[in-house]
Amino acid sequence: MPLTLANVGEENIIKRVGGKPEVKQHLENLGFIAGGNVTVISAISGNVIVKVKEARVAISREMAQKIIV
Repeated sequence: MPLTLANVGEENIIKRVGGKPEVKQHLENLGFIAGGNVTVISAISGNVIVKVKEARVAISREMAQKIIV
């Protein structure tokens, strides 16, 4: 399921990161790599704040749709 459907406060394992090569690379640079853990901190109007690699990152709904957990 895409990250946008994950429950707030629940830790998930990233299965894959999709999208165009440049988008995929950008997400991987932020710490979204397959096999890594990600926790949704909050979701406001589709945009999400997540905890990945001990850092909080805000990403848009479009980006979150590309991260499969």
